[in-house]
Amino acid sequence: MSNHGSAVVRRPAQELAALASADHLAVGDLVATNLKAVQSAQPSASAIRSWNSGLPTLAQDLVEAGLGDVEMLIEFQLPLTSMRADVVLAGVDRRTGEDTYVIVELKPWSQAKLYEGDPDLALPLTASRNPVLHPVLQVDGYCDYLVDFVSTLQHHRDAVHGLAYLYNASDSDIEDLYRIAQDRKFRLFSKSRRGAFLDYLREQFAPQSGTDAADRLLNSTVRPSKQLIKLATEEIRNREQFVLLAEQRLAYEIVLKAVTKALRSDFKTVVIVTGGPGSGKSAIALALLGELSRQRRNVIHATGSHALTETMRRVAGKGSAGVKNLFKYFNSFMQAEPNSLDVLICDEAHRIRRTSQNRYTPARLRDNRPQIDELIDAARVPVFLLDEHQVVRPGEMGTVAEIRDHAAARGLRVHEILLDGQFRAGGSGAYDEWVLRFLGLHDGPPEAWKGDDLFTVSLAESPHRLETLLRAKQKEGYSARITAGLCWPWSDPRVDGTLVRDVQIGDWSFPWSVKGNRAVGEAPASALWATQEGGFEQVGFVYNAQGFEYDWNGVIIGPDLVYRGGKLTTVRSASKDPSLTRGITDQQVSRLIRNTYKVLLTRGMVGTVIYSVDPATQNFLAKLLPTV
Repeated sequence: MSNHGSAVVRRPAQELAALASADHLAVGDLVATNLKAVQSAQPSASAIRSWNSGLPTLAQDLVEAGLGDVEMLIEFQLPLTSMRADVVLAGVDRRTGEDTYVIVELKPWSQAKLYEGDPDLALPLTASRNPVLHPVLQVDGYCDYLVDFVSTLQHHRDAVHGLAYLYNASDSDIEDLYRIAQDRKFRLFSKSRRGAFLDYLREQFAPQSGTDAADRLLNSTVRPSKQLIKLATEEIRNREQFVLLAEQRLAYEIVLKAVTKALRSDFKTVVIVTGGPGSGKSAIALALLGELSRQRRNVIHATGSHALTETMRRVAGKGSAGVKNLFKYFNSFMQAEPNSLDVLICDEAHRIRRTSQNRYTPARLRDNRPQIDELIDAARVPVFLLDEHQVVRPGEMGTVAEIRDHAAARGLRVHEILLDGQFRAGGSGAYDEWVLRFLGLHDGPPEAWKGDDLFTVSLAESPHRLETLLRAKQKEGYSARITAGLCWPWSDPRVDGTLVRDVQIGDWSFPWSVKGNRAVGEAPASALWATQEGGFEQVGFVYNAQGFEYDWNGVIIGPDLVYRGGKLTTVRSASKDPSLTRGITDQQVSRLIRNTYKVLLTRGMVGTVIYSVDPATQNFLAKLLPTV
């Protein structure tokens, strides 16, 4: 596939240095203008100040080192994510004559220390006072990620190096940060070590043009992202981890630190990690589960999702009852002793319900205790990973405010981490923004899709065309699924073991995914629809798609979301979802339907194809999307 990394600005060091010399504000303006064109957002004033100070400093250092022809790839977007490295230097290896790359994390900090002595966390001495990932670990993650996903680098791991450059700080101002292990690959430099920095650059690069090396990096094909479920078994049983970047790694480290502190000093901390679809919440959850299990901590992974929990039990826990028992549901902790667990990892925490009781709950357990309280009380370190836009059922109440309020009522410390990165939709922040605007979940009207090299979005002219396109992608080796709003009946299998083709649109029809936990013929059980062979032959819905991803995503918008009177509106009566029939307001139903389509539209890693059964809505979408 051709979904490769990109740079907001690309210039030889000498050209950028000359631009800065002529006008010291020009560099920041250039990056800001180009970035705004890419992501349709105005960069912050602090970001522009950092570009105006850090980039000219680095460019001038390269010129003084005799390396003015080295290419600077500024705000380099890592492939298949929205994460950006400050600068990637591209050039010729002085020793081998081959391509070589140095990822530079530029920090404007004038002072910083380790956060509470933890070698993995840093605390810039600014007004914020919030811990961040140590910059050397941050760039370490970028390097690992780049060689994992860029095909030209996968057999040349030594071609990628990384460093953190704190160009405003003296050694004495950041002495604490040097306690992290240094090796030949990842380094930390301050302005006190500028001479050593120039020597390092000369050791890495020959004084030759980096144009060809930059071209090869920017044009290299990449492998699709490692699938969450495919990695689950290795992550839990073995040592190898997901590559966690920036805020992902920060969240991971903060949880591990909180666990250590809780066990040493009988201290309880609540951690809340928020992020949109594909921001890496479940990757963090599994990385934590794997590491804490290896440390022999008493840890459990819990969700409110039947599909996700059953998939983890069957795939990650296959052949191991011990591993299978690590995965439970939110309602499993009604009788848990306080702090009986070291860590409770609550994945998909937006699915937390008001109470754990249901119609099957024995009378002796019915006390209306809030489910959030049960989860907080069960562990010394309860961890909540959530996306408030993914609340799709009545009674789901997992929000940051609710969790924070319940923690405050217990006098507990709360750590909050926001994941800004995007690892689904090819890392396209533009697509996520397009979806929010289209569904009316974000300020601003729907906009025409402007295109994005990172992700493909199109409108199918018919359900036949949607199916044909996705089948072709499957033949090319991609994974693909079709989902729809729950607007058609969902029948039990026939007596002969075949599925009823309930989803009927004109002369096109497909069955829904299987009802229940048993496969029907070649059709997998409902909980395994997103991950097992045969799932493409049924249409999925939000309850078995949520929490999963596939390369190509087909979405059928049903008659519950239509374009009328110049705007999208919801039609409650068109929904066949039994949870939306009574006991909630029309306004609540509208929000839940929109959130449902937010989930369905953001499952794809490479591309999404959309079709609406409503002619007016299809015509409206045709003004926003290219038709195929």
